[in-house]
Amino acid sequence: MKKKFQITGMHCANCAQSIEKKVGKMRGVSKAGINLAAETLDVDFDAGKVSSEKIIEAVERAGFKASESIEESGKARIAESERQKRLLIFSIALALPAFVISMLMMDLPYRPLILFALATPVQFIVGYQFYKGTWNNIRNRSAGMDMLIAIGTSAAYFYSVGSTFFFPGDLYYETSTLLITFVVLGKFLEARAKGKAGEAIKKLMGLAPKNATVVRNGKEISIPIEQVVVGDVIIVRPGEKIPVDGVVISGSSSVDESMITGESIPVEKNKGDQVIGATINGNGMLRFRATKIGKDTVLSQIVKLVQEAQGSKAPIQRFADRVSSYFVPAVVLISLATFLTWYFVIGAGFASSLMFSIAVLVIACPCALGLATPTAVMVGTGKGAEMGILIKSGGALEKAGTVNTVVFDKTGTLTEGKPKVTDIVTFDGHKQSEVLRLAAIAEKGSEHPLARAILDKAKNMKIPHASSFHAVPGQGVRASYAGKAILLGTRKLMRSSDVNIASIEKDIKALEEQGKTVMILCVNKKIAGLIAVADVIKANAKETVRMLEASGTEVFMITGDNNTTATAIAKQAGIENVLAEVLPSGKAAEVKKLQARGRVVAMVGDGINDAPALAQSDLGIAVGSGTDIAIETGDIVLVKSDPRDVHKAMELSRKTMSKIRQNMFWALFYNSAGIPIAAGALAGFGITLRPEFAGFAMALSSVSVISNSLFLKRYGNVNK
Repeated sequence: MKKKFQITGMHCANCAQSIEKKVGKMRGVSKAGINLAAETLDVDFDAGKVSSEKIIEAVERAGFKASESIEESGKARIAESERQKRLLIFSIALALPAFVISMLMMDLPYRPLILFALATPVQFIVGYQFYKGTWNNIRNRSAGMDMLIAIGTSAAYFYSVGSTFFFPGDLYYETSTLLITFVVLGKFLEARAKGKAGEAIKKLMGLAPKNATVVRNGKEISIPIEQVVVGDVIIVRPGEKIPVDGVVISGSSSVDESMITGESIPVEKNKGDQVIGATINGNGMLRFRATKIGKDTVLSQIVKLVQEAQGSKAPIQRFADRVSSYFVPAVVLISLATFLTWYFVIGAGFASSLMFSIAVLVIACPCALGLATPTAVMVGTGKGAEMGILIKSGGALEKAGTVNTVVFDKTGTLTEGKPKVTDIVTFDGHKQSEVLRLAAIAEKGSEHPLARAILDKAKNMKIPHASSFHAVPGQGVRASYAGKAILLGTRKLMRSSDVNIASIEKDIKALEEQGKTVMILCVNKKIAGLIAVADVIKANAKETVRMLEASGTEVFMITGDNNTTATAIAKQAGIENVLAEVLPSGKAAEVKKLQARGRVVAMVGDGINDAPALAQSDLGIAVGSGTDIAIETGDIVLVKSDPRDVHKAMELSRKTMSKIRQNMFWALFYNSAGIPIAAGALAGFGITLRPEFAGFAMALSSVSVISNSLFLKRYGNVNK
């Protein structure tokens, strides 16, 4: 079983690792992963061995709060944000006077006692959270940001207390108060920035209308959307939101589906068409029957996919986790070494040595490094969802940017997937109507797109059921009717059935060179006719191929069609590399051959016939229908079925990974440069860094990483 828990109280990557270790060691838990930016815990566990309640208890024993309820956790996060805001105002109100008195009012009567009175509430009321976090660190045998802040501020505060009451010395009350104030300010700004990073989910969840107009007992009534049941007849008037998924039973209108698919052009809806919940009805009135409600609707499935993606870790995150786990202990040692060097080697005073030591402690918190990856993944997957590109995991988002070969399935991916009968050629005295009728009888039991084209052509005929039917994957069908043995399919089917087609080869070739798929009809071992079917290339297919090739990506088309037809269709799309006459079972093998050449392969297919190839590829891209989002195969789902979104997904990945690398570089560079300066390496040039300003710099580093990730939201069109 998989469950997501919302966590409150985490401050850094070490907090996240403490929870992962605590929950991960529980009996029955196979995997536990924290997303620091989303503040979520994803757990794979055996419900027979451990319960959700036990997992929540384990999180709370680690010193944090957990909840399964999104609404409850949302309230907790708001309450925590408000608490930090109140603490920040309280801290500023005391820290500013302390700073002014320390810097400008050296002769103020009872100055040490006044500073003590101002600093103490900040240290133990506002700073209580850092002491509590330190205690949790000790209990969990870990070290995090709270420990560094607690040690640093306590050193400055208690040294000042000693100077006030026990021995002559300098006062550093303003250092501890300003340091705590700046850290709380940073946490407050960080929380607000995190909220912006997760706006995609909030927007999606806010799309669903609250009420629906249903027809019950012949009357129209308005009910909460939670009370709608499958089968209800729902009325949607012009301008209203469609409450749930369903099928139109009367009326016609255009529907704005941009909030779900990213497609700006409204879609015409008539009787028999599917409608998606949360989309907006145009000028007409629609009556439809509810088919999916609650968690089964397209919107709910999209929210679930995006939440899972944002909660997952990109592989590159492992590097940040490893660095963070060693960082805090290393910083404590560097801080101690700094003090010892200044005090014993250089011969500076105790107070000055202590200040350098504290500055090292607070500037080196690894918060920015811990946020570098998850914030970018959150924004990137959210932006993808807005564009109708559902990226299922951080790993898929990372992998998409490395793809250098794209293999497109033909039918329904490069083509519209709605083939039509274009030609009927007859032989041996058969009439066109007879050839069509016999072909329709043979195909009546098939779900293949070519079968649908034949049945659509014969829709005005009365078509009986065949007495027997057998589909031969990738070749055609065998059927029996009224004592007639019917074969309908490819050359392979005819050859395997010992039917000689040499005499009609010229006719077949002529149709295939026009990009048409030709089916041969054989009745009782004799050729009766040919049925040619053509599928229209999608309008954007050629543009897609051009964009991919311009970015250095090799493009292939794979199909079960013979080489002549496949080459003709590929030419229309501008594709030179063609893999023809490949059975569904052989597509995965073709992908494997490309991988053996060292290519990183993305397979683009419909997620059904192409499932093995999607699974074999480095990146499976499933083409959705706009109403069937929960496609199990595929790492990325293209809701609009627009081939251009393949290129957009790859570009979005590259931009997101670029942001992650930028974030990591600046986080590491900041620490690499900041620690020596804080330790006093430039003191000989008159450049030093007071602990309170080191704390301010540390806080801003986290905010800057999140803000950099938020720039991804500006890419309305990632092709630009």
